[in-house]
Amino acid sequence: MKYIGARLFERELKKGSAELLILSLIERRPRHGYEISKLIEQRSEGLLKFNVASFYPLLYRLEKRGFITGRWVEKEGQRRRRYYQLTAQGKKVLKDQRSCWADFVLAINRITEDEHA
Repeated sequence: MKYIGARLFERELKKGSAELLILSLIERRPRHGYEISKLIEQRSEGLLKFNVASFYPLLYRLEKRGFITGRWVEKEGQRRRRYYQLTAQGKKVLKDQRSCWADFVLAINRITEDEHA
C-alpha cells in the first residue's frame, strides 16, 4: 500500500472541512468571499489557504444547496461584493456538522494519542 503524502493528506482534510469553516464564519454576520477566505487563513495561522479556483465554486454550491444566501452590495469607492449569510437550513447543517466534527476529532485523538503504559 502506498503512503499518502502529507500534502495530499492535508488537501483532503481541508476539502472535508471547508463547508464547516465557511458556515462557521458567516454564522454571526454576513461576510464577502474574500473576507471569509482571509479569515480562514489568518485564524489557522496560514495553515489553511484556499485558492480562488476552488473557493468561490464552493460558495456557489453552498448557495445552490440552500445553506447560504448571497446578495450584492455596492459601496462608493469600492468594488461590488457578494455578501453571504446563513439560511435556516444552513444553521441546521452547521449545528450537525459541528457535532459530527467534534465526535470525529475526539475519536481520532483517542486513537492517535500516545499510549500511557
